[in-house]
Amino acid sequence: MSGFKRAFGLMKRNPRAASEPRVDAARILDALPLAMVVLDEQDNISTVNYAAEEFFGSSKNLLMNTHLSEILPLDHPIFLVLERARRDGLTVAEHDMALEGPRLARRGCAVQAAPLQDAPGFVVLTLQDESAARALDQQMSARNAARSITGMAAILAHEVKNPLSGIRGAAQLLEASAPAQDRELAVLIRDEADRIRAMVERMETFGEKKLERHAVNIHRVLEHVRKLSGSGFAARIRFIESYDPSLPHVHGNRDQLVQVLLNLVKNAAESIAGMERDDGEIHLSTGFQHGVRLSASSGRMRANLPLFVAVRDNGPGIPEDIRRHLFEPFISTKASGSGLGLALVAKIIADHGGLIDMESRPGRTEFRINLPVFEEPGESDG
Repeated sequence: MSGFKRAFGLMKRNPRAASEPRVDAARILDALPLAMVVLDEQDNISTVNYAAEEFFGSSKNLLMNTHLSEILPLDHPIFLVLERARRDGLTVAEHDMALEGPRLARRGCAVQAAPLQDAPGFVVLTLQDESAARALDQQMSARNAARSITGMAAILAHEVKNPLSGIRGAAQLLEASAPAQDRELAVLIRDEADRIRAMVERMETFGEKKLERHAVNIHRVLEHVRKLSGSGFAARIRFIESYDPSLPHVHGNRDQLVQVLLNLVKNAAESIAGMERDDGEIHLSTGFQHGVRLSASSGRMRANLPLFVAVRDNGPGIPEDIRRHLFEPFISTKASGSGLGLALVAKIIADHGGLIDMESRPGRTEFRINLPVFEEPGESDG
C-alpha cells in the first residue's frame, strides 16, 4: 500500500504529471486484481474497488457507508487487525483467515490493513482469497506425483499383463481338470490374477494421452452420476440437488467427468456409511463463480474457470493431518483404499485446465471443481 500512496503523492506534486493525460485514482484501484476497501475511523466502508465488489458479491452502491459489522461479526479477528493498524501506524497482515458472516463465506483469505497517513483513523483493507492458489499448488503437486508413476504404469502394463494372461489361462485349465479339493486353489489363482490386472489397468489411466474435449452439459453428467450411485452404493443416502439451470456447457470430456464425480460421490457415500447414521446427505450443486482464472504455463493467456461443481457430505470429515496430501497417489483415508482415486481425480481435472479444492471439518466435507466454459471456434475469453 505504501507504494501506491507514494505514487499518488508524486502525481500530486509533479507539475509534469498535471500536464499529461490525467488518470483517475479510482480507475487505477478498479484495475487492481486485489479487493481493496477503505474504512473510516468508525469502520464504515468509505469506498471499494471493483475486485471488492466481486469479493463481497455486492455492488459499490450497496457497500458504501455499510458498517463492517454488518458483513462480519464484531468479535471477528479482522477488527483486531484494524485496531493494530490504527494504533501502531503500520501495515498489519494475517493469512489463512476465515471470513464468515451473514453476507460472506470465504476461507483461507489473506488480509492486510494499512493506515492512511493523510486521513487519521482511515484504513485501507486488502483482501485476497488464497484458496484457488492453494488448490492449484496442491493440484500441481499431485499431478507431478501422478506423472512420476506414469512410467511405472507403462512398465507394469507391458511386463505384467502378458504373463498374467498366461497365469489366468493356466488356472482355468486346472480348474476344469483338478480334483474338487484343488479346484478352490485354482479359482483363487484366477481371481488374484484378475485383481492384479484390474490394478494395472487403473495405473494405466495415469498415462499421458491426448484429451478429447467438447461441449458437455454438466447437469446431464450429474444426473447420470446420481442415478448410478442412487441405485447402487448410495441407495440409502439422501441426495440434495441445487443446480443453476442457466449455466453454459463445460469444455470437457463427458466420460472422464462422470468418472471424477462418481469417484467423489462414492467417497462421500463411504464416509457417511462409516458413521452408520440414518441422516446421511450428499449435496450436489453447480453455479457461477466470478473471478476464478488460471494463468497458462506460457504466461500468454489465462483460462477462465467460472463454472463450479460441488459435492458435499455431512460425514465425519477428513483427518487434518492428510488433508494437504489428499490428492497425492497412495494417500487414502480408507484402510482398504489404494489411494489412487483422488490422485486420478486431480489429474483429470488438471488435464481439463480446471481446479479442484477441498474443505473439511466434522459434519461437512466439500469438494469443489472449477471448470472452463465451452466456446465456439473463434470466440475468446480475453
